[in-house]
Amino acid sequence: MKTPTIRLYADVVSPFAYLAFHVLRNNDAFRGVKIEYIPIYLPGLMHACGNKTPMAIKNKDRWVDQERLRWARAFNLPMKSSIPPSFPPDTLHTMRALCAISLQPDGQENLVRALDALYAAMWTAHDQVEDPQVFEPILTQVLGEKSTKEALAYSSTVGKSTLKANTDKAFEDGAFGLPWMVCTNSKGQTEGFWGVDRIGEVLRFLSLEKPTGDWKSRL
Repeated sequence: MKTPTIRLYADVVSPFAYLAFHVLRNNDAFRGVKIEYIPIYLPGLMHACGNKTPMAIKNKDRWVDQERLRWARAFNLPMKSSIPPSFPPDTLHTMRALCAISLQPDGQENLVRALDALYAAMWTAHDQVEDPQVFEPILTQVLGEKSTKEALAYSSTVGKSTLKANTDKAFEDGAFGLPWMVCTNSKGQTEGFWGVDRIGEVLRFLSLEKPTGDWKSRL
């Protein structure tokens, strides 16, 4: 029997990717699952699909804002009730830096720490994490000066090419929005799941026990 795996595609601009990231990172139900976090550029994926940002669709923009808060409450995830100013920001440079971080030794570990910090900065403090002058000190605080400077030095080269490759791969894997989770169960079967509201389906597909807690009934 194979170890279940999840490949989570994410961009810090997406509150729902933040929610999925938080659940996969912190809930005991996923402790026995091998999880890989992959930074992509959401606007690039949307363009490849011919998809519109929800914030550009009348009525859906308000629904998305309400829905993110419903799920944040359900998962006990800190998130400001107001939307970040100038939402959605262009996170291109941020995601290139995260791709460069993912290529470092201990890349996944460092990437997760960086995502933890940037998601919190954007969605609980409304910091402008798309701005290098803002995200560089955040990364330095969690990764140290050496790792951060190395990542930024390569963000416009291998970071750029890796971000494009990751985004293309997400599209090839069927993604059209975030969070997109590619899951492989112990039998070797693979399926893709879209949306934090499909976490329950992910649990069932991977034959995992439902988690305990206030949001158990939602799954």
